[in-house]
Amino acid sequence: MLIFIFLAFSFLLTTPATICAEAARLPYGHAAHISSIISEELYNKMFLHKDDNACPAKGFYPYASFIKATRCFPKFGNTGDLNTTKREVAAFLAQISHETTGGWATAPDGPYAWGLCFKEEVSPSSDYCDSTNKQWPCSPGKSYKGRGPIQLSWNYNYGPAGRALGFDGLGNPDIVANNSDIAFKTALWFWMTPRDPKPSCHDVMVGRYRPTKADLAANRTGGFGLVTNIINGGLECGIPNDARVNDRIGFYERYAGLLGVDVGPNLDCANQKSF
Repeated sequence: MLIFIFLAFSFLLTTPATICAEAARLPYGHAAHISSIISEELYNKMFLHKDDNACPAKGFYPYASFIKATRCFPKFGNTGDLNTTKREVAAFLAQISHETTGGWATAPDGPYAWGLCFKEEVSPSSDYCDSTNKQWPCSPGKSYKGRGPIQLSWNYNYGPAGRALGFDGLGNPDIVANNSDIAFKTALWFWMTPRDPKPSCHDVMVGRYRPTKADLAANRTGGFGLVTNIINGGLECGIPNDARVNDRIGFYERYAGLLGVDVGPNLDCANQKSF
């Protein structure tokens, strides 16, 4: 029994690192490509207030950690033509900005200059443990509240994210709010990973999404609005003029403008059913 437990624990620690380990062996300089789209100067221009004293995540989201995390996902911002890659990067940064924003309507420089202000959910309503999920069982006393750029939530996301990236997501979920590199990696893992019946955000933004009959019946058309549906459609989609959806769009429009690219079709999900 002890040998079995040790082997299982060793598997948890060693097997997950394959995403980053395999990506590191690829021949092309993906991080350099991302840097050519988003320079550190532009990154800091996008997130003007992330290191203000008013932001609880002050100092937690440095440019270097973002670039380092992209090395694990070489297809991110590197699929399709230049405009497609810029739209994907803008969409990703917009979504994580909404999830971590500290802005308000009359904030200095406008509400869309305040992304990456928070690193974990404040006053969560629960511990986000789905006890019915036996594949990714919750650890006693642990909370799977929103953490990191994408506000990773629930045990069924922490578990597989940890396995893919090489950390103990179920036993040590707090690391997502304590380690900048891991935080960005979880956000990109969520972005790049499909979860049936949901496609990946990446596939949607690069035009690889192929709607099923159920998708067509639910009006789930490709575009930034579908990405919002993937991330939080159960609470935000199918609602006309939803303020949360509009906030996501506002960030996206600002970043797309800074990158000099159009935003594409289907920005909102007001007419879409959630997955």
